[in-house]
Amino acid sequence: MALQASQEELFTHVLNDAALGSSIYINIALAGLSLLFFAFLGRNVEDPRGQLIIVSVMMVSAVSVASYTGLASGLTISILEMPEGHAMAGETTQLAGGAEYEGTISLWGRYLTWALSTPFILLALGLIAGSNVTKIFTAIVFDIGIMITGLAAALTTSAHLMRWFWYAISCTFFLVVVYILLVEWPEDAKAAGTADIFNTLKLLTVILWFGYTIWWALGNEGVAVISSVGVTSWGYSAFDVVAKYGFSFLVINYVINNIDTVSGGTTYGATSDAIPADD
Repeated sequence: MALQASQEELFTHVLNDAALGSSIYINIALAGLSLLFFAFLGRNVEDPRGQLIIVSVMMVSAVSVASYTGLASGLTISILEMPEGHAMAGETTQLAGGAEYEGTISLWGRYLTWALSTPFILLALGLIAGSNVTKIFTAIVFDIGIMITGLAAALTTSAHLMRWFWYAISCTFFLVVVYILLVEWPEDAKAAGTADIFNTLKLLTVILWFGYTIWWALGNEGVAVISSVGVTSWGYSAFDVVAKYGFSFLVINYVINNIDTVSGGTTYGATSDAIPADD
């Protein structure tokens, strides 16, 4: 068996593995088409706050195009040997080209995707809720922490327990974000007059993000109840379609049809009730 797979071998494998390849290439197409569609929908919005919200969710699709391309090219994929105690310890992977390697395929590039795309989701949510800078910053920082520690959990091969310790840290950060979404921002949204759409978006986000978390635990990187890399990848891709592109459409459609509510006046989303003095 060879020691380490090359990017060319991994690229060829993704291209020739029907389940794995389709989960990646279909998302590249969907992200690209969504980006163009959202740009078309928001083309006539002139309000700066409305534009910022639209650009925020458009960036989710833009990041996805780049990051899924990284997966497709083999750049952000590796074959990792799982530590003793993991369900897939001692497993080997045979690539489409015929070479066999010790370990299982890790699509670790997904964590970079989420670390760069989910902050834009939270930025849009915070702006729609009319929240202040401190709350938005807190949500985004802890969100990035979720993804970085999730990446650490996926890449740690020194000890099985250490993988789950990283996972526990990631889940702790996640609960902070959930608290902001379910407790802090709903009150802000009620005051801003955007509670109707915000409540829909918060539930969509929280439910699907819990889905990602549970899917990790069940997939080939966790307890491997779902050991197939292709099936695991498709699960994440299916979540992405709704959590990213479906979410973005709901946001843009709301902004277009409720621009006066989104704009909200000079103190909307300020860090205090004071009105800045004129220059």
